[in-house]
Amino acid sequence: MACMNSSGEITEMARKILLAMTQGAPLDKVAEQTETPLYRIRIAARELMEAGFVEERNQSYATTEAGLAALKKVATKS
Repeated sequence: MACMNSSGEITEMARKILLAMTQGAPLDKVAEQTETPLYRIRIAARELMEAGFVEERNQSYATTEAGLAALKKVATKS
């Protein structure tokens, strides 16, 4: 599951996940909110953490400033 497209922008799935994590949430809640299997959320969370868009604290995952900027960039293109 790629969270970035060939243009370097976040994918639709990454957008949904980042939105679900804006207030901080455990991965099972993100899976529930996005209606996505938990194993896919785990993979995406790792990719988004590597990209600097998500951080983990005490099993809760939250969108970083970089992640919010990526969301804003996608929103302005719509």
